[in-house]
Amino acid sequence: MSLGLGKRKVRRVMKLYGIKPYKRKARWRKRRDERRIPAPFENIIKSICPIRSSVIWVSDFTYLKYKDRFLYLSTFMDRFTREVVGWDISTKHTKSLIIDAFWDAVKTTGKIPNIVHSDQGVEYTNESYTTLMNKLDIKVSMSKKASPWENAYQESFYNNFKTDLGLEFNRFSSVGELIEAIHQTIAYYNQGRIHTTLKMSPTKYRLIQEQKVLEKVVEKMST
Repeated sequence: MSLGLGKRKVRRVMKLYGIKPYKRKARWRKRRDERRIPAPFENIIKSICPIRSSVIWVSDFTYLKYKDRFLYLSTFMDRFTREVVGWDISTKHTKSLIIDAFWDAVKTTGKIPNIVHSDQGVEYTNESYTTLMNKLDIKVSMSKKASPWENAYQESFYNNFKTDLGLEFNRFSSVGELIEAIHQTIAYYNQGRIHTTLKMSPTKYRLIQEQKVLEKVVEKMST
């Protein structure tokens, strides 16, 4: 005993003064992932590295506070080229915002991706969106909840986008002026901003890759 007293004497003193020993409560150790509700769709892109465009598109949306309202921007990015291929903006973050941004990407590229990846927001888990993807034979991939790193490409884009746009949105005289600035900032990201990984702009990278594919086709036809 750390007090230098016998167990019997300690017990008598505790009984005399009504002292009860402290009982350690059992702790149930559960890993964070075990407590989470399973995602409606698994993350299937974490083990895939596309070698061409329009294989994987990643999507997300962000909000911009302008005066007394919020504007929501949704984007679709090509995982291979890092190019923002479609976007839409609205005063509400609904399924229509996401679907309209998707169709803008289809219109811009003229292609349908094999996979679309996003988080588990209700804008992406709603039946209209998932049914559309199913009809187009597109596989749906989703990050685990509270795991933003599983959609890191879009997270990184929005960080850079807001920096380039400027964080003081109230400087614009109207919503129309803000939307025009958003359009210009996305164009700058695609065509002018040097991407750290690509060492060039996303659009330039895409054009170079397309040229390489064309050269291989021509070479194959000439042999």
